[in-house]
Amino acid sequence: MSNRVVLITGASSGFGLITAIEFAKNGFTVVATMRDMTKENNLINKAKLEGVAAYIHTFSLDVTEFHLLDKRIEQIIQQFGKIDVLVNNAGFALGGFAEDISIGEWKQQFETNVFGVIAVTNAVLPYMRKESRGRIINISSISGRVGFPGLSPYVSSKHALEGYSESLRQEVKPFGIDVSLIEPGSYQTNIWTSGKKVAEKANEQTSPYREMMGKMDRHLDQQKDQLQNPQQVAKLIVKVATVKRPKLRYLIGRGLRFGLVIKTLAPAFIWDKIIQSSIKKLS
Repeated sequence: MSNRVVLITGASSGFGLITAIEFAKNGFTVVATMRDMTKENNLINKAKLEGVAAYIHTFSLDVTEFHLLDKRIEQIIQQFGKIDVLVNNAGFALGGFAEDISIGEWKQQFETNVFGVIAVTNAVLPYMRKESRGRIINISSISGRVGFPGLSPYVSSKHALEGYSESLRQEVKPFGIDVSLIEPGSYQTNIWTSGKKVAEKANEQTSPYREMMGKMDRHLDQQKDQLQNPQQVAKLIVKVATVKRPKLRYLIGRGLRFGLVIKTLAPAFIWDKIIQSSIKKLS
């Protein structure tokens, strides 16, 4: 296992950083990429504390610089010889209600969370096909299975990622390449703090959703100390990278399976009542 190479996008914080450390602990050579290289010390210092700094190599990569990705991946291949595992983790959450969100903001959300994944994957796939093996792990969310109010762009991007990944899995399986989705619930990462952006109109006085958006933001802030340990997700990602026959979807988080069963089996009006009731209870 020590000669396996994993490429992780968005590795400067959150799931990406923790997953990079976890792969290194398992003997992988880790190519930890990030858009902002001024944040690389976050990872390097943590790796030193864990005694795995020798396994981790930081690399500048912005998943939305589509015209540069082929060249950047080629440079990684030249340096490390191969990419056995690709973890598409880079992303952010755009908050706001659909009517308040500009087309430009929708595009920004999809460029990172969807088109960035597609572009990086397309750059890596030729090398995996040449080796007749590889593993692609896309970091989705429970939001890729369930729609939530106030997070329309993020939810939509994760739904798109789910459809793309399911199709891609069937397309590349004949070449010995596996594709899987990780679908976490709420965990202690920066996706809801520095990784979250709010639509410009969301907090304007004229927005009909301003009060509701405020309640949801306050609720998220109140719940942040109750979020789950992201180490659980990092360990799952490494497991998916090493298991013999990986599944398409891996749901992880408290209460998610029960909620999905209700959403799947209950009539739509029942699910609507559950969601609307939850919104009304927000303070």
